[in-house]
Amino acid sequence: MYMVVGLGLTVLMSAASISFGAADMRLATAWEAIFRFDPTLTEHQIIQALRLPRTVADLIVGCSLAVCGAIMQGTTRNPLADSGLMGISSGAGFAIALCLAFLPGYSYGLMILFACLGAAFATGMTYFIASLGKRGMTPQRLVLAGLSISMLFGALSQYLAINYNLGRALAFWTSGSTAGAKWGELLIISPLFVGGVLLALALSPSITLLSLGDDVASGLGIRSGLVKGLSTIIVLVLTGLAVVVVGPVGFVGLITPHIVRYMVGVDYRYIIPAAALYGALLTVSADLVGRLINKPFETPIGIIFSIIGVPYFLFLARRQRREFE
Repeated sequence: MYMVVGLGLTVLMSAASISFGAADMRLATAWEAIFRFDPTLTEHQIIQALRLPRTVADLIVGCSLAVCGAIMQGTTRNPLADSGLMGISSGAGFAIALCLAFLPGYSYGLMILFACLGAAFATGMTYFIASLGKRGMTPQRLVLAGLSISMLFGALSQYLAINYNLGRALAFWTSGSTAGAKWGELLIISPLFVGGVLLALALSPSITLLSLGDDVASGLGIRSGLVKGLSTIIVLVLTGLAVVVVGPVGFVGLITPHIVRYMVGVDYRYIIPAAALYGALLTVSADLVGRLINKPFETPIGIIFSIIGVPYFLFLARRQRREFE
C-alpha cells in the first residue's frame, strides 16, 4: 500500500513539476508536450528541453541519495549516516571543482569519473580519521570525522572558485540545483544509476543481516567484507552521479530511510525500494517548492533540504546521545 501511495504522489508531483515554474502552464499543455510534441510551440519547447529533463534529474538524484543513505545506515548501523554528512558528497564536489579549474575541455564522462574518485578519497579519509585513537571507530566519531571532511572539501572548493574564476556557476551548482540538466547527460548517467539501484536491491537481504551486527551476519553465512565492499562501491557511484547532476546536496539520504522505516520496519528488502521511491518524491517536491516560493527566482533544493534536514539531524543526534548515556 505504501508503495502505491508513494508512486501516486510521485507521479502527481512530477506532473506539477512539469507544469509549474516561472511560467505556469496547464497540465493538458504539459502532457501534450510529452505525447504530442509540436516544435513550433514555445510551451512545448520549454517542457521538452528544460522542465522534463529537470524533473527526471530530480527523480534520479533523490532516488540515488536515498538509496545511499539506506545502505550506509544499514551497513554501518549508524542512524546518522548520510553521504552528505560523511563528507562523500563534498569530496565528489571538490573533485569536480578540480576538473572545472584544470581541465576546461573535460567530457561529461570524465566529470563522472572525477566525482567517483573524489567520493572514494573522501570516504577513505573519513574512515581513517574516525578509526584513530584508542576507542576506534564509533558512530559518533564517524559523523564528526565526516563533518570535518565535508567542511574541508567545501572550503577547498570555494578556494578554487575564487582563484580560478569559476564564478557564479559553481556557487549555484554547489548550493544544489537541477536547473541545468540536459537529456544527453541524463542518458550517460542512467545506465550507471539503474545498475547501482538494482545491485542495491540484490544486496538488500544481506544488508538486513549486517544491520544486526557483523557477528550475526557471519554466523548466518554472510560474507561481510564482500557485502560492505560492494555496498561502498554502490554508494560511491550513486553519490558521484548525484553530485555531477545537482551538486553536493545533503540530508536526502539521512531523512528518507528514517521516514520509510515507520512504514516498512527494519527489513532492508523493503527499506531500500521504499527509500528509492520516497527519496525521488521528496526531491522533486523540494525542487518544485524552490521554484514557487520566490517566483520568478529559484531557491536551490540544497537550501530547501538544509532547512528541513538540520533540525532533524539535531533531533537524531540528541536521541543518539541519550541512548549512549
